[in-house]
Amino acid sequence: MAETWLIILLSGLLTYAIRLSFIALHGRWQPPLLFQRALRYVPPAVLSAILLPEIFLPGGQPDFSLLNPRLLAGILAALVAWRTRNTFLTIVVGMSGLYLFQMIIR
Repeated sequence: MAETWLIILLSGLLTYAIRLSFIALHGRWQPPLLFQRALRYVPPAVLSAILLPEIFLPGGQPDFSLLNPRLLAGILAALVAWRTRNTFLTIVVGMSGLYLFQMIIR
């Protein structure tokens, strides 16, 4: 039991130190250009890793059909995001579409 708490404590401290290092070094250290360019891809990669399994694997099974309400809502949200570039509107339309498609399809 003590090992578990030690692992949790050390993991928390390590996470805190990593985040603090970026805050403390901000303005004092200029990272290499390649590193800066690579960091620009982190948010889309993380968002994709969270969203795509939820859209294409509902219930853990692949579903690429047009009877997948999550896929339809995702397509609708992507179109709204592309046309308006409004995050709030994209979320509202995507969630509304998901509820509507779930009621219609299932």
